[in-house]
Amino acid sequence: MARRQYSFNSEEFHPMQPTSADIILRQQLEYSISRYFYEACDRTIQNLLSNCRWYVTTHASAMTLVIECPDQVTNWRILQQMVPMGTLLNKIITSAKIRVCPPESQGIPFEMRVDELAVYRDMA
Repeated sequence: MARRQYSFNSEEFHPMQPTSADIILRQQLEYSISRYFYEACDRTIQNLLSNCRWYVTTHASAMTLVIECPDQVTNWRILQQMVPMGTLLNKIITSAKIRVCPPESQGIPFEMRVDELAVYRDMA
């Protein structure tokens, strides 16, 4: 039986640095998803989001909607809207996550994958 020889290119093992075009395309994607998500939200969620710093990021392994809350009251109201927001996000991409960040030094972020919605619907 003949022995096969394999050669490996060392570049195959090192991740490529994103080009400026890659960065611009990622920013455009995140902006488009953010806009699409916001426009799909009802007035209640839009008003809550307008009181927070929020953005969509695709840097992690899954797309993440990050919501940074200015105070505990807003944080609680955002957490109460997790199921409706997750349902909307799930229509855009099923592997997405939502991360709700309380005010600095007032707790730890809460994170939910949109494919876990059934668990939270039962609790709501």
